[in-house]
Amino acid sequence: MSWYIAVLKKYLVFNGRARRKEYWMFVLFNSIIGVILSFIDQVTGTVNLESGLGVLGSIYTLAVLLPSLAVAVRRLHDTGRSGWWLFILLLPIIGVLVLLFFFLSDSESEANAYGENPKAQAV
Repeated sequence: MSWYIAVLKKYLVFNGRARRKEYWMFVLFNSIIGVILSFIDQVTGTVNLESGLGVLGSIYTLAVLLPSLAVAVRRLHDTGRSGWWLFILLLPIIGVLVLLFFFLSDSESEANAYGENPKAQAV
């Protein structure tokens, strides 16, 4: 849970680097919270049947949009890539696969243009 809170504390920090663990723990907790809110939306009947979106889930998604983008950019920085690579998502299927590969890649072991290696700092 501390990894999730750490990302939220860096709400608008788009510079620096984010370890693989920081990114994927944030994704994990986001997914768990999303499933719980979806269930609550279903039980309370606050889901729009046409769009499939629930009120609580939508509010949560909007609340974590910027931290999600920020940690994704920092994760790309950790692999030595610019945050502009997020725009590859505009390419259907291929963009998702390329970005997934980048997010799964290991950190650059040394300092890069975006800062010191966070793994080295954590040890």
